[in-house]
Amino acid sequence: MIRVLVAEDQSAVRAGLVLILRSAPDIEVAGEAADGEQAVALARELRPDLVLMDIQMPRLDGVAATRQVVAEGLADVLVLTTFDLDEYVFGALRAGASGFLLKNTEAKDLIEGVRTVARGEGLIAPAVTRRLIAEFAAPAKAVRGENAPDPAVLDSLTRREREVLACIGEGLSNAEIAGRLAMAEATVKTHVSRMLGKLGLRSRVQAAVLAQELGV
Repeated sequence: MIRVLVAEDQSAVRAGLVLILRSAPDIEVAGEAADGEQAVALARELRPDLVLMDIQMPRLDGVAATRQVVAEGLADVLVLTTFDLDEYVFGALRAGASGFLLKNTEAKDLIEGVRTVARGEGLIAPAVTRRLIAEFAAPAKAVRGENAPDPAVLDSLTRREREVLACIGEGLSNAEIAGRLAMAEATVKTHVSRMLGKLGLRSRVQAAVLAQELGV
């Protein structure tokens, strides 16, 4: 059973999300939060598997709340977003969000997105991920200027880890990477874990953005 904490300040939207999630036999809504501070507090109390996090919320926004939840290792975070909030989305990427969904996503895609992140895949719908990267990685890199990633950060990676990083940059799942690189899915997971650790990254989404920025 996947235990989900729903964090959304608009009560009607939150109720709709809860209704959709409860329709899935393998998903349990562990709690509901109306703002970022409450989301962090409930994550500490309930220890859900995943927090479905709205970006724009009162008291503490979704980016700051995501940063706290991820930093404390409380749960994975699946962010609800729109495509007109570039600074918020890139902030959530850097905060360690494990995936993104559009606010107008279909019910079946919401449920599958939760399942995907719960499996540790991180990248949800590849098309959405690629669009996010295309829309936000380049502008954010330009804004960061001197803080843009140094290609030398890849020097610590093995050849296989670089290949896995490139596949993640394309939005491939572990199963798809295993098929492309002719290795067991468990081996892919090991390479992903080691690669994230070496690069100091918190999620596959961060790895995908880095791969795009460095042209891996």
